[in-house]
Amino acid sequence: MANKHAITEADLLPAAEYARVRAERRREVTARKRHRRVDVGPYVTFYFECYDTMWLQIQEMLHIEKGGAAQIPDELAAYNPLVPNGTELVATFMIEIDDPVRRANVLGRLGGVEETAFLLVGGETVRGVAEADQDRTTTAGKASSVQFVHFPFTPAQIAAFAAPGAEVVLGLDHAEYRHMTVLAEPVRAELAGDFG
Repeated sequence: MANKHAITEADLLPAAEYARVRAERRREVTARKRHRRVDVGPYVTFYFECYDTMWLQIQEMLHIEKGGAAQIPDELAAYNPLVPNGTELVATFMIEIDDPVRRANVLGRLGGVEETAFLLVGGETVRGVAEADQDRTTTAGKASSVQFVHFPFTPAQIAAFAAPGAEVVLGLDHAEYRHMTVLAEPVRAELAGDFG
């Protein structure tokens, strides 16, 4: 079955039905997320999104906020852009620092970090493109602790990424945060399923 690249209202479960299967669906997606999470340096974690993670997010928002049918269009508009389109990977990355003083200090130096994400695959660099729905760096240069980025691939880059055992490096090259990590093979294999 081909990957789905958008969630429609017809894909969503009615509230009562979702409540019955909620625990099971959360367990399933949580298990899948294990191979969609990548730490880069001491503070940043990338969470690669897919149809299933965004479907669960929408169902959870509807379950928690109980806005009914009127809430659905807003949730679809908010989360569909984070479903990979078949030629990209999409990630939420979070700058996670428990200490509030340290967090404010670090975020204050990371303005524009959303523009510095990259993947190295097959000798080529795939630059991340920040989600453009809103500015996540203030005019004072403070970064938001939550960022969204798309990695658009060419067909050759997809083939290189999809090759079993391919070395793929994920990183950030911000002047104040230069860190990289090699994707573990189970992560590369999981993410390769987002193409096509």
